[in-house]
Amino acid sequence: MWAALGRIGLVTMISAATIPDALAQRVIFDAPGITGQKKGDQLPTVRAQPTVWPRLDPGAVLCRTEYDLDRHASNMTARVSGAGTSAAACRIIGQPVGIQILSRQGLGRTEVRLSSSDGATGWTDAWLPDKAPTTR
Repeated sequence: MWAALGRIGLVTMISAATIPDALAQRVIFDAPGITGQKKGDQLPTVRAQPTVWPRLDPGAVLCRTEYDLDRHASNMTARVSGAGTSAAACRIIGQPVGIQILSRQGLGRTEVRLSSSDGATGWTDAWLPDKAPTTR
């Protein structure tokens, strides 16, 4: 009986001594002469697109007339208070679009012409400073 316990103890001690060494071995294949050169390590070069200014960014409102812009503002207030709204010929800009500023009527009214092929004109309440905002 003592011989069997001695053998189990001996096997346990040998295993405890050799298993951590076996687990600690790490094989790294980083020999360029054997594995060849790594491909695709470089990121593609990104060329900066020139920023169009002035422009309307996604989420900006463009209304057909100044009266529609007023109705749009009234509708926003009415939605918050739970009152009824009236139709306004306005749309939300989905992607950045270059514009030409035609006139300013205070801070929240600007008449613009889109730089797109149709050259549509409209009114927006977007803040459009004279100079483009600085980038980070």
